[in-house]
Amino acid sequence: VYIRKHPLEIPPPSEKDWLKDDEEDFFLQDPDRKRDALPQPFRMINKLVMLVFENAMEIIERREMLREAQKLKVQPTKCFPTAEFQVTGRANCLAVSGKYIFVGLSVGLSAFKVSDCKEVCAWDAVKTEICAIHALDLGNECHVLLAVDEMGLVWLFCFHKESFVLIKILNEVEDISRRSTCVEVVLSPGGDYAGVLLQGNTKAWLEIYRLPKDSWLKEMEKSPGAAAGLACRERRSSWTSVGDIFLLQESPVSANKADAKLSLPVLLLKVKPPKPITGSSFKSPLDALKKVDDDSMLGLGYNHLIKDSQWEQQEAIFRSTYRDYLEAEGERESKEEIPRHATFHFLLPSWILQVGPEMKVQPGVPAGISVHWDGSHNFCLYLLNRPLKEKVDSDPKPDVVWPCAAPIACSAVSSCSRYLALACEDATITIWDKHLGYPLSVTAILEERLIRSIYFL
Repeated sequence: VYIRKHPLEIPPPSEKDWLKDDEEDFFLQDPDRKRDALPQPFRMINKLVMLVFENAMEIIERREMLREAQKLKVQPTKCFPTAEFQVTGRANCLAVSGKYIFVGLSVGLSAFKVSDCKEVCAWDAVKTEICAIHALDLGNECHVLLAVDEMGLVWLFCFHKESFVLIKILNEVEDISRRSTCVEVVLSPGGDYAGVLLQGNTKAWLEIYRLPKDSWLKEMEKSPGAAAGLACRERRSSWTSVGDIFLLQESPVSANKADAKLSLPVLLLKVKPPKPITGSSFKSPLDALKKVDDDSMLGLGYNHLIKDSQWEQQEAIFRSTYRDYLEAEGERESKEEIPRHATFHFLLPSWILQVGPEMKVQPGVPAGISVHWDGSHNFCLYLLNRPLKEKVDSDPKPDVVWPCAAPIACSAVSSCSRYLALACEDATITIWDKHLGYPLSVTAILEERLIRSIYFL
């Protein structure tokens, strides 16, 4: 055991450990003591300045790291315009079909060649502003165009051998108070059909037209000189060497040929939004089954046995049960409104859209359309090859109905027209194989998300 012999003592301070105020190089030897010796508020200011300096250095280092990481990524190719061309008025929209570019202007339409960007024809007979264009190549130097102007009118054109020919204004009416505006226009692949979604003052509907493109080609070949009529003016273009800019100078020479008379499109369907489901007046299930056509047990839900009193009782129970939630959300009583917008697609023949043996089906030609209205649970399919005895003005019933568990938010069809995607308001996405007739996958997004659009890549 070790035992200290002498008691522990604290040595007295010596003179050499004392601070000497008269020492000149004291602060130079110990810079930290100089900072501690600063009086307030200078010490606080010094700390803030150092904090700002350290934060600035961190930001600089972070930006340098991001810049180095960006250099390692594959840089996208930058494309610069090779030529510029001027148009009359203001350009609102454009569409490419074959070797032509169609531009919607504030005064009409213009057509340019893709190869040299030269204007070949212009249409400004009415001086109307074109807001949207849909164009499709029909072959044999013939193109079909659907143009929507600022008033919502749909203009159907045929562009043949560098000349515009106006065929018809699809939604033109004599009574202005009954005029409807176009909401959406869709051309089917191949140009056999055209769909126009129209909206009036209090209602909306969908019109499907059959385009007689074969008749147009024959009529154009019979009268090749008449196609250049209808207020098409030619323009001379001068190429400038500086900046590769086209300056288009209008020529006083205009076409003096007669207007072409082409076959008019045929209205096939006029689809209206589904009416709200109300109480039934049927007394027995047999009466409801008599209203079902073609032995189909799936419909829009109108043929049921639920009375008005049962709907009212269910609504009363719901409001009494969730009264606190309804008052917290400030729900206002409002009448159920009829849907004003629909999404529709042209579909090729498949198992889910079977055509009868009496109807002829051509490969690559749509056999039907799919329609779903906003807020509706039903995905409706209509056949395009309908009997001629059925009136167009009557509200056609869908040939196939797919009821969904939630209202359909949006839909999409793949470019090959084989796959169909349905997205509902409960964030559920279903992919269907239309050729085989069964769903490939069902994906539910767990988080509360609202799907607004869906596309196939």
